[in-house]
Amino acid sequence: MKRSTALKLRNRAVVGGVAVLLVAVNGPQVAIGTDRASTFWQESRPDYMAANGSWTTVELPPEYQLNGVHSVLLATGKVLVVAGSGNNEHHFEAGTFRTLLWDPATDQMRTIDTPEDLFCGGHAFLPNGNVLIAGGTKKYEVLESDVERAAGVLTIHNDAIYEVDTPVPVGTVFVDDATGVEYRTTEDTVLPMVRKLAGGGKEPTSVRVWVEAVEPGTGDDFTGEGHQLTWKGDDRPGLYGQADTIDSAKQDYWGLDASYEFDIYKEQYVEVGDLNRARWYPSLFSAAGSNPDDDSIFAVSGLDEYGQFIDENQGTTEEYDVHAKTWTPRPDLDMPFPTYPALFRGADGKILYSGSSTGYGPAERLRAPGTWDLTTNEFAEIPGGLREPEMNETSSSILLAPAQEQDVLVAGGGPVGDTPGSTARVDVISFDDARVTPAPDLVQPGRYVSAVNLPTDDVLLTGGSRGYRGSNRSDNFAAQLYTPATNTMEEVAPNHVGRNYHSEALLLPDGSVLTLGSDPLYGDAENETAGTFEKRFEIYQPPYFFTEGARPMVLKAPESVERGTTFEVRASGNIASARLVRPSAVTHVTDTEQRSVALDVERTGSGALALTLDANENLTPAGHYMLFLVDENGKPSVAQWVHVP
Repeated sequence: MKRSTALKLRNRAVVGGVAVLLVAVNGPQVAIGTDRASTFWQESRPDYMAANGSWTTVELPPEYQLNGVHSVLLATGKVLVVAGSGNNEHHFEAGTFRTLLWDPATDQMRTIDTPEDLFCGGHAFLPNGNVLIAGGTKKYEVLESDVERAAGVLTIHNDAIYEVDTPVPVGTVFVDDATGVEYRTTEDTVLPMVRKLAGGGKEPTSVRVWVEAVEPGTGDDFTGEGHQLTWKGDDRPGLYGQADTIDSAKQDYWGLDASYEFDIYKEQYVEVGDLNRARWYPSLFSAAGSNPDDDSIFAVSGLDEYGQFIDENQGTTEEYDVHAKTWTPRPDLDMPFPTYPALFRGADGKILYSGSSTGYGPAERLRAPGTWDLTTNEFAEIPGGLREPEMNETSSSILLAPAQEQDVLVAGGGPVGDTPGSTARVDVISFDDARVTPAPDLVQPGRYVSAVNLPTDDVLLTGGSRGYRGSNRSDNFAAQLYTPATNTMEEVAPNHVGRNYHSEALLLPDGSVLTLGSDPLYGDAENETAGTFEKRFEIYQPPYFFTEGARPMVLKAPESVERGTTFEVRASGNIASARLVRPSAVTHVTDTEQRSVALDVERTGSGALALTLDANENLTPAGHYMLFLVDENGKPSVAQWVHVP
């Protein structure tokens, strides 16, 4: 009991508040009785912590607990945790959408009014530090066992009606010309009039709508057959429907077309222009776009407003203008990545794709790593690809430090879909010379492994589960530090809280790592009871928190620095390196933002440093960064926020 009390006191010091209850005993289920006590005694010894680091568990007051699916570190030092409906259909039906804002330095927290269900949208930072969040959930999935009527997408065509748009009210019936089966629309829509073209000719129009069989039962399914349907009661020529598939299969989540900026200073969502394509499971990333004065944000992939994968020639890519706050389709950038693709802005402006993704899309296309050239829309695969290429889904990817090296690490993963299995594979993709280097394996095979760059350039790899969504109670209680410079892996203190699907991890300004979320499908080893979303947070303090000697301090630094310039910083300690670390915006172990940029360091006097930032905008996209100084003993400072315009 004394050990439990001591850990609570130490944990309170980590988060700095009294409102948070810190739980000491949350360890793996393999240790019980005296074995468990021995494990915690060992992990709390100073020599152990100096070599392996230490974990503490944070339990928020009940009114602030939520199903954290998206986590973003803001330039204010606060963490934005977005649940939306939190993968809870009852919350969705009730319109209960949640967001938490938590300050780990002061332990202050509050809930944020959340206007729509942003669950499973995408996010990226804007140059001013605000967060763009786009997409989400319009409708929950319907499992095959719950489907009562055959349903699918019907495309209504207009080849002849010029005079006026044609309303298509909910309940409009279409009859299958081949079978006579009747289907009805489930929502109101409008079929646009045919457009006359200059110089003669016409441009037919169409609109998509969801339909379901009028009568429940079987015998009204068809798949990939291209049936034509007649509008019952409207025999005007040129009006007809076409459908490739209407069936009684599982109906996937429907995407949302909403888009919001989260204002980090007003601490509220601000509605901006809607997406042109509704998206569920999209990735957002910044890159040079149509506006020559500022970067744009691009959205790719996802399931559309009817749960259909956004495939080739269906609007796979669109661009957000940060000034006009509107989205524009980019049909010239047609690239059907699987959902939540891991994409990173490369030093040459090309987009680096690691092959990692989550959930949906053809198994045979765009599953291998490569580079995407936004000026030509060409995709070049990395020769040879990753080892175990069939295991790239639910793998994690991270742009290794320093970003100048253009290396991406891929860890763990599993087969496409909900197929059992996982891998311990870790590969490093060197995009500069298009090669793949094997790295040491993970301690355990795992999907959903979190990867976080530390100020020392080491990467924390933690959590995950051996089975799909932690099935058969397969969460991994293991962590390791990967060192890019030596291509080595070292096992460190294990996490005490399991993290599988819907889990996240991010670096905090004090150099610790926050982990949260986890959404197991089952709650027991036999897969007989439903799982429960993990609402506890956990904080990892790496070994540099416990090694001898004081940590260096940033005593003075500018609030803003220009690329290609040298700026002065004053610091304590013997500084060996400096990094600008872009904060994380992570969901589904996909984080297109995280990167660590090396600064050239020159000592100019006692406590004075001259730091030089590379001139390449692609290496350091506009936004806020954490400036870390690391001393000769590998101890980093607490970060100072710096803006790069």
